[in-house]
Amino acid sequence: QVQLVESGGGLVQAGGSLRLSCAASGRTFSRNAMAWFRQAPGKEREFVAAISWSGANTNYVQSVKGRFTISRDYTKNTVYLQMNSLKPEDTAIYYCAAQGIDSGGASVISGDYEYWGQGTQVTVSS
Repeated sequence: QVQLVESGGGLVQAGGSLRLSCAASGRTFSRNAMAWFRQAPGKEREFVAAISWSGANTNYVQSVKGRFTISRDYTKNTVYLQMNSLKPEDTAIYYCAAQGIDSGGASVISGDYEYWGQGTQVTVSS
C-alpha cells in the first residue's frame, strides 16, 4: 500500500521558517515527479512547488518564488519543502503528491498526481 506522510507543519510567526517533509512508503518514487499543493480555508487547492524525478526541473507558484525550496532525498524516498520568510497568506493545509508514471517533468497540475498525503497544517501568525 502506497502512503505519503507529511510532517513538519505547525504555528510560526510571520518571517519565520518551517521545513515540511513527505515520506513515501509502499513503492519508490525515484523515477517520478513529486509536488506540494496547499489549500487555505474557503479556497481551492493550489499548486505550490514541484520537482522532477531527476531533480533537474522545479516549478514554483509565483507567490513563493525566492522563499520556498523543494528538494528530494532518493535514499529516504522523501521530498522536502523549505519555507522561509513565511507570510500569513501562506497559512493552509499543505499536501504532498507523487506521480504514478515517469513523466520527466515537474507538473503544476493536480490531476497529474496519483498519490496524495493527508496534509499538514501550516499556520503563520502576523
